Amino acid sequence: MSARKRKAPDSMEQACMLCRRAEADPDICGHKLEKRGLCAHVFCLYFANELFQQRVAEVGLIGFLPGDIRRTVKRAAQKHCFVCGESGAAITCHETGCDRSFHLPCAVEGGCVTQFLHQYRSFCWEHRPEQAVDTAPEENTTCLICLDPVGDRKSYHAMVCPACKHAWFHRGCIQGQAACAGISCFQCPLCRDKELFLLEMLTMGIRIPFRPWQLLLCCSCAAEGTHRRCSYLRNSTASWECDSCAGLGTDLDAPTLDFAFLFSYSGCARDTVWFLSWCRRRRIIQRSRRCGVNEKGFSDD
Repeated sequence: MSARKRKAPDSMEQACMLCRRAEADPDICGHKLEKRGLCAHVFCLYFANELFQQRVAEVGLIGFLPGDIRRTVKRAAQKHCFVCGESGAAITCHETGCDRSFHLPCAVEGGCVTQFLHQYRSFCWEHRPEQAVDTAPEENTTCLICLDPVGDRKSYHAMVCPACKHAWFHRGCIQGQAACAGISCFQCPLCRDKELFLLEMLTMGIRIPFRPWQLLLCCSCAAEGTHRRCSYLRNSTASWECDSCAGLGTDLDAPTLDFAFLFSYSGCARDTVWFLSWCRRRRIIQRSRRCGVNEKGFSDD
């Protein structure tokens, strides 16, 4: 078994039972679940053959029963991934008569499409859906996101917006944008179409997470806004003031910065120190202190 799939002997991190990797792209595989000796990535569970989720999410791993998971792992041990050649391939092409199996982290490398929709269907490189848009990139066309060339034709890695037919991008680039934007904000980076673009990307195997953003408008001008998580605000914060209005010397109460959330969110002391420095430069901490909140997120009272 390759080292990238099994955890190193001195590593304390447990590998997913279905893809056999301790580390995998969270944009594709989702986060890893561990409970009572079971360990699996969220989407390794959803895409696995003949593994069904129960209505009660509290049982097993998000509703997948321990016995069902172990039986799936046992069946997968008899199948080899057509991409990496290793055993334990729990996902098989949805096309009738096709027996190509693969691990979820191997999907992109093998040119497979995994549809992150209700049925969670998977297709190998031969039977995957193709974009029906009849167009090709002009000479020297670059990806709108990374600005690198996209090539001279549509392909698995070079995709185009079905609405405007002018926005070209790499699969990996648009997947990264989808992971950041979430389903409510994801759109074509050029024409801003949402409906056709969203459906096409889902069909082509782009995972678009459902992430409900909470937008607060400036309580002074209402011209600027921020998401709670982007500004590290408490859920109880009801108002927010943009930098432009705050710099005018208004006496409106500024929202409190949730430093407890900041530390838990960053997970890295270096990132936290940088962010606190940035806050001081932008006078966010000073405004928070005027409301009686210190850098630990607690009242000075």
